[in-house]
Amino acid sequence: MAKKSLVILGSTGSIGRQALEIVRRFPEQFQVLGLGAGENLSLLKKQIEIFRPKLVSVKDPEKAEKLKKRIPSGIKVLSGEAGLMELAGLERAELVLVALVGAMGLRPLLRAIEAKKTIALANKEPMVMAGEIIKKRAEKNSVRLIPVDSEHCAIFQLLEKKGREEIKKVILSASGGPFRKRSGKDLKEVSPQEALAHPTWKMGKKISIDSATLMNKALELIEARWFFDLKVSQLEVIIHPQSIVHSLVELKDGSVLAHLSRPDMRIPISYALFYPQRAELDFPRLNLAKVGKLEFEPVDFNRFPALLLGYNALKKGGTMPAVMNASNEVAVEAFLSGKIRFNRIVELVEKVMKEHKPILARSLEQVLQADAWARARTKELIYG
Repeated sequence: MAKKSLVILGSTGSIGRQALEIVRRFPEQFQVLGLGAGENLSLLKKQIEIFRPKLVSVKDPEKAEKLKKRIPSGIKVLSGEAGLMELAGLERAELVLVALVGAMGLRPLLRAIEAKKTIALANKEPMVMAGEIIKKRAEKNSVRLIPVDSEHCAIFQLLEKKGREEIKKVILSASGGPFRKRSGKDLKEVSPQEALAHPTWKMGKKISIDSATLMNKALELIEARWFFDLKVSQLEVIIHPQSIVHSLVELKDGSVLAHLSRPDMRIPISYALFYPQRAELDFPRLNLAKVGKLEFEPVDFNRFPALLLGYNALKKGGTMPAVMNASNEVAVEAFLSGKIRFNRIVELVEKVMKEHKPILARSLEQVLQADAWARARTKELIYG
């Protein structure tokens, strides 16, 4: 049996590391052809030693030169967006896992689509920014997009072989993050360390902050709209602190289907890597008797206004989701670097969205222009 050849964009991030753990558990199933990383050269060097890819890329050209001197000859080292683009279109690769952070994944994702690769998508922001463009290009090139987010992977499985006429609504679960029971007033003084301490998931910094504000769920609403061709009225969010029910689908007869598993990202990652097969995993199993109970509660929009911004971006459409995402990326970075307070993240995004007059996002250039404007405007509001 031939090995499935992989390219992993974001190999040193949380999703990339866990994907390579799966690959290492099943060496007879996969071959890693390419790795794209950011600035963690020490980890990338270890990954190169273990998986021996043909091509690697890092963020900075100077670091690329340093890396060349520390790894075996014969491995091509690239840098920047151009390096990611070359990796995304690597000729022999069958599956490209896009696990980058933020908007940087958009162009490499489109390149992988153009190259007709099967794509495992863990990077939600490109779909938020340009979901309609991505879906149209994927359909044109007969490219399969497999979601890696736990919620969207759950929906993907729940909707399999279901006709769109059967679906009443899709319900995404949210843990509520570390501040589920904290009042808005208390959130002014929280530190980045507190906001990064997610109660059920171990994730990268950006997504952890998004989970604390619930902006992550706002982004996931928009991602789900495009992934599954849903209307705004068919999308709902419910708070579920145990993070065991990952999503639910209500059918037109009132039946509700739920996808359950332990909160372990290796499960949806392995599903995407092995698709259409399913791997036998030796991870700890879900024991509902031990869990005892599953709790659900409605979203408090006063405490989590970011989710309202997601609904508003969906309703406005066009370039508004790209503006919301770009402003949020800048605000989160400012919070992590100590420039703004936690509660200012959503306030800034809301202000920038109110100032934006959305247009139809017919081209990539229009999306990128809106993205650039939102970043510049948010920085102006923060730094003057």
